[in-house]
Amino acid sequence: MNAPADPRAAVRANANFRWLAAGGLLSMLGDQFTLIALPWLVLKLTGDPLALGLVIALMSVPRAVFILIGGALVDRYSPKSVLMQTKFINAALMAVLAALTFAGQATLPLVYLLALGIGLAQAFSIPSATSMSPRALPPQLLQAANGMMLGMRQLTMLAGPLLAALMIALAGGGGSVQDMRALGLAFAIDCATFLLSAWTLANVTLLPAPQREPEKQLLRAVASGIAAVWRDASLRLCFIYWGMVSFFIGGAIQVALPVLAKDTLHSAAAFGVLVGAHGAGTLLGMAASAVGKRLAALLPFGAMLLLGDALAGLLLMPLGAISSTAQGIALLLAVGVVGGFMQIAVFTWIQRRVAPQMIGRAMSLFMFIFMGLAPLSAAATGWLLQHVTLAQLFAVAGGGLALFALLAWLFTPMRTIQAS
Repeated sequence: MNAPADPRAAVRANANFRWLAAGGLLSMLGDQFTLIALPWLVLKLTGDPLALGLVIALMSVPRAVFILIGGALVDRYSPKSVLMQTKFINAALMAVLAALTFAGQATLPLVYLLALGIGLAQAFSIPSATSMSPRALPPQLLQAANGMMLGMRQLTMLAGPLLAALMIALAGGGGSVQDMRALGLAFAIDCATFLLSAWTLANVTLLPAPQREPEKQLLRAVASGIAAVWRDASLRLCFIYWGMVSFFIGGAIQVALPVLAKDTLHSAAAFGVLVGAHGAGTLLGMAASAVGKRLAALLPFGAMLLLGDALAGLLLMPLGAISSTAQGIALLLAVGVVGGFMQIAVFTWIQRRVAPQMIGRAMSLFMFIFMGLAPLSAAATGWLLQHVTLAQLFAVAGGGLALFALLAWLFTPMRTIQAS
C-alpha cells in the first residue's frame, strides 16, 4: 500500500493507535513517578549510592536474563496477551511498594525484593510493548506513529518528574523515613496507571498475525532471533556499538544523576527538574527531527548517530561540576535535544529492517542492550562513587562516550550506514 498523503492524520484516525496512545500515555506518566520516587526512597533509607546501584542492578539482572526469552514469547504468542499480563503484575508490585511506604515499613531488603520483581516483569513488558505498533498498525503508518508515540513519551518525561518532584516537595520533601507519604502516593499513582492502561489495551485489535516459525523450544527461538540480527551486517555493527556504549557509560548516568541532586543540589525537586529538563530537550529534538530528511542527503544515518553521540558525550563531561540547578538544566536540555533527534529514526530503522515474524526478538535484543546491560554497570558506579568525585565520574563517562564514537568513526564502516 502507498503511504497516505498525511500520515499523521491517518495515524490519529486509526482506532488502534488512539487506544495504544491513551494507554501508553497513562503508563509512561506513572513510570516517571516511580523513576523519581524509587531512587529517592533508597537514598533516604540508606544515604548510600552503593545501595542505589544495587537496587538498579537487581532490576537489571532478571531483565537482562529473561528479556530475550520475553521477545521469543511475544513472537510465539501475541504482544497484546504478554503485555496485558505484565500490566497486572506491575500493578500488584506497585501496590505493595505503595502500601509499605505509606505505612513506614519500607526496608532495604523489601525494596531489593520488589526491585527484582519489577525487573522480571519488565523483561516481558518491554519487548511486548515495543512490538505492539507493527502488529496493530499498517507498515505505512509506522514512521508517523513512532514519532507521535515517542513524542508523547517525552511529554511524560517532562511532566511526570516535575509533578512527582512538586508532590514530594509539598509533602516536606520526603525528608525522613517516617515522612514518606508523598513517595507512597507516587507509587500508588503508578499502580493506577497500570490498571487503566490495561483497560485501554483490551480495546486494541491486532492485525492478522504473520506466519510464525514452527520452533517449539524457546531457547532455539531466541537463538534464531539473535542469528537473524547477526546476519545483517549493519544491524550487527550498530548493536555491538550500542552494547559497548551502554555497558561502559549507561550505568554511570543512572546512579550519578540522583546522587548529584542529593549531594550537590540537596533537593528531590531538583532531581525531578533535571530529569524533566532532559525530557524537554528530547521532545525538542524529536520536533527538530523533521530536518533529518534533509540532513540524510548530506550525511548517512550512521554518521549522524556517531556525531550525535560525540556531542552528547562532550555535554555530559562538565555535568558533575555544576553548582546550581540552572546549570544542570542547560546541559541536560542540550543532551536531550541530541538524543531526541535520532530516536525516531533508530526505532523505525530497526522495525523496517527486521522481518515481521522476528520483530519481537529483534526489539527485545535492542532493549536488552539499553535496559539490560546499562544497569549492570550501575552497581559498579555506586562502588566507584565511594572512591571518585562526581566531577571525575561524569568527565570520564562523557569523555568515554565521545571516544567510543570517534573510534567507531575511524575504525568501522558504521559512518557509512544508510537510513534505508
